[in-house]
Amino acid sequence: MYRSITDKVAHIAARLESVQPELIPLFKQCYSNTLETTIERLEDGTTFMITGDIPAMWLRDSSAQVRPYIQLAAEDAELAGMIRGLVMRQARYLLLDPYANAFNKEDSGAGHQQDLTRMGPWIWERKYELDSLCYPVQLLQDYWSATGDGSIFDETVHSMLKTIVATMKTEQQHDSRSDYSFERTEVTLPSDTLPFDGRGTRTNFTGMVWSGFRPSDDACKYGYLIPANMFAAVILEHVGRYAEDFYSDSELAIAARRLKLEIEFGIENYGVYLHPEFGAIYAYETDGYGNYNLMDDANVPSLLSIPYLGYRPKEDPMYQRTRAFVLSGGNPCYYAGAYARGIGSPHTRAGYIWPIGLIMQGLTATDPEEKKGLLSQLAATTGGTGLMHESFDPDRPEVFTREWFGWANSLFGQFVTEWLDSL
Repeated sequence: MYRSITDKVAHIAARLESVQPELIPLFKQCYSNTLETTIERLEDGTTFMITGDIPAMWLRDSSAQVRPYIQLAAEDAELAGMIRGLVMRQARYLLLDPYANAFNKEDSGAGHQQDLTRMGPWIWERKYELDSLCYPVQLLQDYWSATGDGSIFDETVHSMLKTIVATMKTEQQHDSRSDYSFERTEVTLPSDTLPFDGRGTRTNFTGMVWSGFRPSDDACKYGYLIPANMFAAVILEHVGRYAEDFYSDSELAIAARRLKLEIEFGIENYGVYLHPEFGAIYAYETDGYGNYNLMDDANVPSLLSIPYLGYRPKEDPMYQRTRAFVLSGGNPCYYAGAYARGIGSPHTRAGYIWPIGLIMQGLTATDPEEKKGLLSQLAATTGGTGLMHESFDPDRPEVFTREWFGWANSLFGQFVTEWLDSL
């Protein structure tokens, strides 16, 4: 275990002793779970990280799993080295294929090799998800902010940044410029594949970037996933700054910032829906032709996570209206039971609530009582395992999916830490 993490766990446990001691065992087990069970340092200096009970590395999950620890990297060289290694492995993966969402540790050919898309032996799954292009940049930004290690900005990272921007620009006009398609031959759910010969439903040009799949790995109903585009707008500002400060690449800087402005225009002009009860809110998805999908999914990026992504602050009126919708019966993925109420996902059974959704609600809440209540719900719904899960039945928390889910565990640790700091 990393020294800084051991010290952090002891410090938080001591603070919880006088505030909410029943959280101590849960915090200790969850906060260190990712670091103890999912990380492998490789001989080439990079870091491979599984999500838990699936032996592949998702660009999204691996970034999100370590984010709660990055602030400690400045005081822990070993932790900083592990995160730096993760940045470098993600950059190599993206250069292999910017359309893949999950990769193998080696060119083993493991994973969904029967899918009808441009697979390869390094690729576990090739579901194009816009957020998979965003998370590595956020990881890079967090690492740089914590450590000040400018040497991370080498030519591999430079190439990754150029590839991300180029891919996004292509997918602004998916129907006419992209050759990406995806079909799964052994489909158990319609959301596992894209319709119309794997091309997805048609979209109108809006300035936003098309995404085939959501961060749940489910197919988008409409191609413009609003929360993912918000995330893209945030990280493109980072790309523009890196291009100027570390590479003197004015062409990349201009392209990134222009793309950011076009995406923001699309979100604000095509992604807003006038709801009869809640007023003007952000839709979850749109096609640019006037069709909207009004929902939210527990996976991040989500509408609930807008402040966490950095697109709008917690107090923003549009966000507050959107949040009110998301945490209501108007959201078809909002569920309630005897032990919890919160957001689920079409990725799991109807009625199941996701701990990630409850945690994100807590991280974006402004009411101290709301945060405290969410911590109580999370503590009461581990099914006796002392760990977070993918989802659970709110009437029978002992019934859950994925006993081992690193992202939810580390995010819970972040929630507890931020809650204590707010007291």
